[in-house]
Amino acid sequence: MKNYRITVNGNVYDVEVEEVGASASQSAPAAAPVKAAAPVKAAAPAATGAGSVKINAPMPGKILSVKASVGQAVKKGDTIMVLEAMKMENEIPAPADGTIASIDVKEGASVEAGAVLGSLN
Repeated sequence: MKNYRITVNGNVYDVEVEEVGASASQSAPAAAPVKAAAPVKAAAPAATGAGSVKINAPMPGKILSVKASVGQAVKKGDTIMVLEAMKMENEIPAPADGTIASIDVKEGASVEAGAVLGSLN
């Protein structure tokens, strides 16, 4: 049995591996232990919207189209923009009645989950 420490996407895992079919004389040389790096935390999405009601991305994806413009009046549920995630088009609705105060992304932009897409007044 050999023990290894593996880092995947910033997560450290200790694993135990059994050599099957190898004789003791053919074992591989032991690798020098490597200190595991501390996981790097991603920065929180910046809140750049000018309005009081933020419109956040529900999932990571790519903005396919922006359906509303700054100054446009919208009702709760109206489509503000379309986000593609996992080959599916997801309509991003207005969370409340109001006026579009800002659109903080452009068509073609990639966004992370929770990123501010725009805001309402």
